[in-house]
Amino acid sequence: MLVLGFVAWPLLGADNPATREPSPPPAKVAIPTVQPSSENRTIADLHLELIWIKPGTFQMGSEPDEPERNQAEGPVMKVTISKGFWLGKTEMTQGQYEAIVGTNPSHFPEAGKDAPVENVSWTDAMDFCKKLTERERAAGRLPEGYAYTLPTEAQWEYAYRAGTTSAYPGTPDAMGWNAKNSGDTTHPVGQKQVSPWGLYDMAGNVLEWCYDWYGPYPGGAQADPTGPRSGSFHMARGGSWRMEPRINRSAERAGGSTGRRDYTLGFRLALCPVR
Repeated sequence: MLVLGFVAWPLLGADNPATREPSPPPAKVAIPTVQPSSENRTIADLHLELIWIKPGTFQMGSEPDEPERNQAEGPVMKVTISKGFWLGKTEMTQGQYEAIVGTNPSHFPEAGKDAPVENVSWTDAMDFCKKLTERERAAGRLPEGYAYTLPTEAQWEYAYRAGTTSAYPGTPDAMGWNAKNSGDTTHPVGQKQVSPWGLYDMAGNVLEWCYDWYGPYPGGAQADPTGPRSGSFHMARGGSWRMEPRINRSAERAGGSTGRRDYTLGFRLALCPVR
């Protein structure tokens, strides 16, 4: 079931991280690290560039008079992102996902290895991040205190807005693949107009999983929000090849159950301070 403003998909299965038995802590070993910097980073063998997103403050959500607004987008909050992080220049592709996981679950393999991976659940995306973190940490290529993960909803909206305050950071059709221009399929990443901060496909192509559980906005001033401690749905942002351009608004919210796999759902890698 699709509810505009919040995509309320049914819960599938019992794959809820809040109910899992905790894993035993890994043995401590001395692992070399690198220092954080404000430069873009590249995962060479994956041909994946990550864009540095500097700290800052922005208005998250939408005002009551914004066209197509949903009540879940308010009240507007003043959100501070206190620490910089890196965000994938593009959505994770089929080829990049397969290189780490060994399989390609995508519904659109004919779109090519450079098309975004989709048909992945929130759990699948987080497992990918865990595998990549372990690999890169063992190789000494991670800044100390950072790990690969999904961006929080606040980090995602901050990066998407890129300093803008309007309903869209650019022209929807120019920035992303949606129901009006996609031809009912995903497309190789990086073909549409780049965002003001150097990111591609944040509007359309595939919805992008975020770290947070869904919850109402508390309003006021917030610093580095990560959403509620538990919930029924995880957040997803950005619209998809199958959705109308209005779902690509900066404040639009969507979500799905933790185990939900769908041909509109993919993700974008983030490298963030450990939460």
